[in-house]
Amino acid sequence: MKNNNLILLADAYKYSHHKLYYPGTTKVYSYLESRGGYFDTTVFYGLQYFLKEYLIGRAFTQEDLDEAEKFMPQVFGRDDVFDKSKFQYILDKHDGYLPVRIKAVPEGTEIPVSNVLMTIENTDPECYWLTNFLETLLMQVWYPSTVATISKEVKKLVVKYYDETATEESKAGIDYVLNDFGFRGVSSVESASLGGSAHLTNFNGSDTIAASVLARDYYNAEKIYGVSVPATEHSIVTLLGEEGEKEIFEHVIDTFPSGIIACVSDSYNIFRACKEYWGEELKEKILSRDGVLVIRPDSGDPTMTLLAIFEILFDKFGFETNDKGYKVLPPQIRVLQGDGVNYESIRDIYEKIKAAKISAENLLFGMGGALLQKLDRDTQKYALKCSYAEINGEPVIVQKRPTEMDANGNITESFKKSKGGRLKLINIDGEYKTVKEEENPDYKDELITVFENGMIVKEWSFEEIRDRAKI
Repeated sequence: MKNNNLILLADAYKYSHHKLYYPGTTKVYSYLESRGGYFDTTVFYGLQYFLKEYLIGRAFTQEDLDEAEKFMPQVFGRDDVFDKSKFQYILDKHDGYLPVRIKAVPEGTEIPVSNVLMTIENTDPECYWLTNFLETLLMQVWYPSTVATISKEVKKLVVKYYDETATEESKAGIDYVLNDFGFRGVSSVESASLGGSAHLTNFNGSDTIAASVLARDYYNAEKIYGVSVPATEHSIVTLLGEEGEKEIFEHVIDTFPSGIIACVSDSYNIFRACKEYWGEELKEKILSRDGVLVIRPDSGDPTMTLLAIFEILFDKFGFETNDKGYKVLPPQIRVLQGDGVNYESIRDIYEKIKAAKISAENLLFGMGGALLQKLDRDTQKYALKCSYAEINGEPVIVQKRPTEMDANGNITESFKKSKGGRLKLINIDGEYKTVKEEENPDYKDELITVFENGMIVKEWSFEEIRDRAKI
């Protein structure tokens, strides 16, 4: 069951911080960054969802606060940690509207790691504790941002190998090369919706309908970006047993005599299916269809299986050699790899089929867990840290500089070193750089105020985000 009581959406230890901040603290200013990770850049996406779902308007009610008052003492086993008056102040003074200001890079922007992506600060000196109280929730922007990053990095691979091996005409289909198969593999409907929509900032192929719903409801998408096609699963193809597989195949293409149809073909013997059923007995039906049959292997080593399948299909259906010297199947037939697919395997598959003089335009991908679930906050090393405060009217630069011991026993500076001061992000000749707010006065801050005192002050449409995310 979804918990929308904002007062209960923080790490437990944070409820003690109002007492632990040094006396006289009136301002806490923190920033979010990707400190490094698997990729050198990261795509910022998803903040608007969290703002709309959890923070906008009256973020909590008196009923929420009364619930927390009964709940929190049981968490700590004592009555002197949770202070109802802190939240009561926000209700009484601000009608439950959160007195914080959030600035962020425009969603869909690709930023080199180790740069500020978002800042948050309290606008009421009595609510200094609120800034980092919200860290637990706002930090979750790492998830859609990381999915958007992985999806975009795959698109870079697609574009690279299309540039090298495919025709210019085929590039119109690039947005459909990577399909989201991840709904069943994630931990929640919210993950599917949010992560799936992150993928849609780069591609159009998706079986995660919830992703398109989120893009519509939270980003005002003007159309449905996640599109799919009729497709079988093993429960369909195996209904008549092994001896009836060819009959099922024929039924599938007869049921949809036009358009794209995908058929999983490895229920028994993928190579027999491609050679005898698709490549001989049903060949003429396939070539006479006004549409495309997409053959889907679903087991075995992806690269070796694909190479063997393409060899069979080229032999049975023939091929053309495109203007770049690579083999292309007839337009009525393509192949989709949906098993064992991740960034690394896509890169390896493309490299191997390129070496075999096979054009990238023959192949589509479906990615499930590796797109929406096989990632964590450390994939891009996201962190939200305080960098500035005001104590008894004095500004304080806040920064941590931990040392650590490496595997050889040497003490070195940790990558977890944080930034200090109030920050801004500037763009110098196309290069993003994080500097202190007072530095480089001739360059505008790329961080935009998106939320202030309970209200969204800048909203991005899904169309704007997709346009910004273009390669």
